[in-house]
Amino acid sequence: IMGSSRWKVAAAAFLAIVGSLLPVDADEHEHTYTDKEEVVLWMNTVGPYHNRQETYKYFSLPFCAGSKKTISHYHETLGEALQGVELEFSGLDIKFKDEVMQTTYCEIDLDKAKRDAFVYAIKNHYWYQMYIDDLPIWGIVGEADENGEDHYLWTYKKLEIGFNGNRIVDVNLTSEGKVRLVPNTRIAMSYSVKWKKSDVKFEDRFDKYLDPSFFQHRIHWFSIFNSFMMVIFLVGLVSMILMRTLRKDYARYSKEEEMDDMDRDLGDEYGWKQVHGDVFRPSSHPLIFSSLIGSGCQIFSVSLIVIIVAMVEDLYTERGSMLSTAIFVYAATSPVNGYFGGSLYAKQGGRRWIKQMFIGAFMIPAMVCGTAFFINFIAIYYHASRAIPFGTMVAVCCICFFVILPLNLVGTILGRNLSGQPNFPCRVNAVPRPIPEKKWFMEPAVIVCLGGILPFGSIFIEMYFIFTSFWAYKIYYVYGFMMLVLVILCIVTVCVTIVCTYFLLNAEDYRWQWTSFLSAASTAVYVYMYSFYYYFFKTKMYGLFQTSFYFGYMAVFSTALGIMCGAVGYMGTSAFVRKIYTNVKID
Repeated sequence: IMGSSRWKVAAAAFLAIVGSLLPVDADEHEHTYTDKEEVVLWMNTVGPYHNRQETYKYFSLPFCAGSKKTISHYHETLGEALQGVELEFSGLDIKFKDEVMQTTYCEIDLDKAKRDAFVYAIKNHYWYQMYIDDLPIWGIVGEADENGEDHYLWTYKKLEIGFNGNRIVDVNLTSEGKVRLVPNTRIAMSYSVKWKKSDVKFEDRFDKYLDPSFFQHRIHWFSIFNSFMMVIFLVGLVSMILMRTLRKDYARYSKEEEMDDMDRDLGDEYGWKQVHGDVFRPSSHPLIFSSLIGSGCQIFSVSLIVIIVAMVEDLYTERGSMLSTAIFVYAATSPVNGYFGGSLYAKQGGRRWIKQMFIGAFMIPAMVCGTAFFINFIAIYYHASRAIPFGTMVAVCCICFFVILPLNLVGTILGRNLSGQPNFPCRVNAVPRPIPEKKWFMEPAVIVCLGGILPFGSIFIEMYFIFTSFWAYKIYYVYGFMMLVLVILCIVTVCVTIVCTYFLLNAEDYRWQWTSFLSAASTAVYVYMYSFYYYFFKTKMYGLFQTSFYFGYMAVFSTALGIMCGAVGYMGTSAFVRKIYTNVKID
């Protein structure tokens, strides 16, 4: 009986964890109301306008709440907890279709400490965010006069709510009642609610928050077209150069095969065929290399699936749904990581496959969680809403140990058994061939540095739009563009790494595995360098918290992008190398 009860508790905990990842409605309502039914105004966060991620609880400023205390229960998702959503009931009594004239709901006893807090918020351009039926509303705390000497607080929240049938489809806030902040006075806070019929459909109610003039600007379309033309040109160029060159190589090698040893020009033996006995030699540090390839394949799968889901489901309409979906998909695609990482490690003769599985499974989660926990200490010091609760940390750790690790184990076992045999077209020599000297621009280090320029150029413009949607007040919704950019990035990356690998092999350097991975992954270095430019020239961010948050998570984003590009580049190059050595006669 004790054993069965433990299993029930464990099963319930697992279902609760997995269930919390799924995008769900933000509250118990189904977004439908009857007349005079309770409508909850949630106060979310407040913070400086130029630091979007530096947010605090709304009532961390000395605002007062309304008199209403009892409300229906609220369900928070994992994505909301990780994004710092701090919904607190405003205390305002709002009922569906029930208009409220200007009514005082509380008074603030403004002593010197409270005045100083409001003055600091006004000087730093603090904004606050509220929600009604999942629709966000933004308001400004106050403003200063032209001289910056007197500061004024907005005290009157004028709400205008649009409805279509039994659904709320529009919310507007007008801040009025400007009151000068004078110590030791009482400030009355008031609100009013006006209801109006609207022709907006419920499915289209988020359209007002989107910015088509920004995301569908001619520059955005032109960048996509430009990148697409780059792909056509690059694919054509690669095909023409490699096919012509390889045809000549095959003809020369076939001719040499038919010659006698005395007739063969020994001084002309050079090129990629000469390293056939070493080209399939295991890479250096195969355990780390295979773990990186497996993680990169998983990141690519997650990116592809999440973009498709976002195109179909409009994830931007629900708080935290994008992050929750990404975590759920990442956990569900763990077998991809295990399969590709485990099979590659087995092909390279690796024996410590359990260690490889653990490293592959926890490489990305450890990087993300390590960065998040470091920033979390700063958030706790600032008392910011971005501080991750302990319960959320436990939930994330449980996902890693009880979902990601077992699925990764399944993928590793399948990969080792199904495609773990080293079926190379050439035998590997017992003794490594010495690498001859070559020109400086053919060195792997130079190839790695130059390999990421073209892939970065293909996503350069899209990075600006993605950065602006995440670090500023824009909602990214053009996921069709993102899908095109992902496809273009993969094609350009594969073409560039194939060219780099061919030149490397032609210089009789068989160290192509790490070179192909790192030349594609160097795209991340350029993206991170661009993030510095964006921070200093495109934003007005300031402060330790926002700076550490920005550069910490940009490092995580850039590293994940680099691992994904490296894996894509290696997989394409591996297919190319296998193909050319399969089609040539080798003694």
